[in-house]
Amino acid sequence: MKSATPPNGHMPQRLAPEREFAMCFTSTPRGARLARRLVSHRLNDWGHPYTTPANETLTLIAAELAANAVRHGTVPGRDFHLQLTRADDVCRIEVSDTRAEKQPPSAPPVTDSASESGRGLLLVAALSDAWGVTPRRAAPGKTVWAELQVKAEGHPQQDARCEGRRQ
Repeated sequence: MKSATPPNGHMPQRLAPEREFAMCFTSTPRGARLARRLVSHRLNDWGHPYTTPANETLTLIAAELAANAVRHGTVPGRDFHLQLTRADDVCRIEVSDTRAEKQPPSAPPVTDSASESGRGLLLVAALSDAWGVTPRRAAPGKTVWAELQVKAEGHPQQDARCEGRRQ
């Protein structure tokens, strides 16, 4: 399995990011939706257009991690923090919340096929190249992270209808 927390409990050494986006969101479903949308917009701005596999995959991973932070990591009055970085050909998503005592399992759980929930970490594990959980660096809580190898796909193409109007 590609997974989880390294034996020493620390995240692997990270490269200096070429691109970075970080923001705090309210620990509500609305905050999780906003986080997902902003990740998709930022990736589009970084040269991974909306309909590309990199944008769609990273957006789904961000959505699952944000939803888990809202559902399992909420402490009343506390927000969750999302950070998206790109270094070389690796995009990394980190979602931090303040519930250190509620850790996700080191391997995605097996869920009942009739269950309506419980597949978020299965998706993260299947879609990412690596993922894990570490203690939050500067505050109480935990950080769940996932990484995906991506290649630069160029800047989004202009809509042909808009270009035709400029002539």
